[in-house]
Amino acid sequence: MEKLLSIFDKSGISENLSFGQLLFTVAMAAVLGLMIAAVYKYTNTAIDYTQEFAVTLVMLSMIIAIVVAAIGGNIASAFSFAGVLSIIRFRTVMGSPRDVAFVLFAVSAGLCVGVGAYIYAAVASVALFVLIILMYVFNLFAPRGSAKRLKITIPENMNYEGVFEEIIGRYCTHHNLVKVDTVDLGTLFELVYDVEVRRGASEKNMIDEIRCKNGNLNITLVLASAHSVK
Repeated sequence: MEKLLSIFDKSGISENLSFGQLLFTVAMAAVLGLMIAAVYKYTNTAIDYTQEFAVTLVMLSMIIAIVVAAIGGNIASAFSFAGVLSIIRFRTVMGSPRDVAFVLFAVSAGLCVGVGAYIYAAVASVALFVLIILMYVFNLFAPRGSAKRLKITIPENMNYEGVFEEIIGRYCTHHNLVKVDTVDLGTLFELVYDVEVRRGASEKNMIDEIRCKNGNLNITLVLASAHSVK
């Protein structure tokens, strides 16, 4: 208990920070946080985007800046604060590595502002904003095709081996049969393929050709990340 109370000892708080500097620190952290959240929203392509996460990015940059500005250069106090903050646990898990990167971005911006490196924080953040937006606009590092999951329903008496490979191969750069399952109490079979659709290839034409082979039964084409083989 004594160690916990010592964290809030006045000796651990920076006395060199004026009220004006504090206001400027908070304002700059808020501006950078808002810009980070705006870039995150603009470049986000996932369907699980939430307003709460964007707001959290703004709050993170401000909280980190305030805490770092308060403890100043006192390393002992910094570790004490870190020990207290380590008690906190996130109630939700990060959705993707991109989300983790934006959290680190917000924390780093807050740290830079908190220690008074305002120019460094501004220049580095703007450089990252430009880079992130350029990668988004020009779709850099995108895969050659579109990775998807193809499900084909066929009659139970149909010999499916090699029937659909020629059609799929003309529209996809890669395809692999990953699962065969029975549906409708065993009256039908379902073939599950991992496919990578060629750029410019018509998914509709591929589905139409498959329909001619499977007796016009159900065909599903979804993003590979949206479904997993059980």
